[in-house]
Amino acid sequence: MSATTPAATPAPHGERPGRIMSGEMAEQPAVLRRILDEGAPGIRETAERIAARGPRFVLLTARGTSDNAALYAKYLLEIQLGKPCGLTSMSTTTAYGARQDLTDCLVIAVSQSGGSPDLVASTRAAREAGAVTLAVTNNPGSPLAEAAEFHIDILAGPERALPATKTYTAELLSLYLLVEGLRAAGGDGGAGSTGGIAGGAFGSAAKALPDLAESVLARRDEVRRLAARYRFAERMVITSRGYGYPTAKEAALKLMETSYIPALSYSGADLLHGPLAMVDNVSPVIAIVTDGRGGRALQPVLDRLKDRGADLVVIGPERQVAEASAGFVLPTGDVPEELQPILEILPLQMLAYEVTIARGQDPDAPRALAKVTETR
Repeated sequence: MSATTPAATPAPHGERPGRIMSGEMAEQPAVLRRILDEGAPGIRETAERIAARGPRFVLLTARGTSDNAALYAKYLLEIQLGKPCGLTSMSTTTAYGARQDLTDCLVIAVSQSGGSPDLVASTRAAREAGAVTLAVTNNPGSPLAEAAEFHIDILAGPERALPATKTYTAELLSLYLLVEGLRAAGGDGGAGSTGGIAGGAFGSAAKALPDLAESVLARRDEVRRLAARYRFAERMVITSRGYGYPTAKEAALKLMETSYIPALSYSGADLLHGPLAMVDNVSPVIAIVTDGRGGRALQPVLDRLKDRGADLVVIGPERQVAEASAGFVLPTGDVPEELQPILEILPLQMLAYEVTIARGQDPDAPRALAKVTETR
């Protein structure tokens, strides 16, 4: 969304609440197609120009929903490229005035609007400190895009609902293509590469995503039944591992900002280190189970949750859903694990929407929030 695009206002009397968020969720297959058809060549060219600079490590800068997309990119960069990678603390620059030596560092700033002053300031500081800087935004004319040396437009179109939906999945796919481009330009992908990103034509592994996204979004009745089950929940716990962990964090954010239900997100490994004690048979636990190594790593956590009698909801493969209290089967059998988060978040966006509607609230315009949050 452009920094000048107005955010949604509460639905006027007689108009259906949530119509804007609902419409933007429905746009996601078209956005994914647009990125693959129109955006991919430019992303690949940008990746080649960055790879030619030979960055040795990567820092990611973002806030809110974009921070969860940046965390997804961190998994991609570390697993597929073997690059040391971290999430920045912008206040070290904006509040404390710290100056780092960022020679040979790639700094990627992710922001749907490109308008947050702290992202702009930290990107400018990174560029002055010798970093290669890349902005990933939905607004090529934004201050952040102008501050960075390189820019990727996620091509999501204006987003007016306060809860970001289509810009999140657009960021994920754009970042995936960036990493695929960096890997292709770098040869073998680095010592830490596991070979997960498929070979063949650029972006070929993602070609099925738009149609699969359509099939998931068409199953709203299933999600509506889950929402009826959990509309009175006072708390939710959301967990995953590996590539699914950013999905858990984004799902928790969506639930909190739309329905106001406290939703706590944990890596499955961290859940076992203390927070498991709060799990009971009342508050639902949502587990995002990727079909791959992350899902296998999560299995011991699922077993512990079942032992505690948790009301377990699984988003993932059919075999895990069948063993849970409830769930949503994802069509990920032929989708590489690193691309599954683009599908995983869709039923959870719909769940946040449907729970909010069931609680008599308007997901288009959560209280106390603005579309562009100007943190400094």
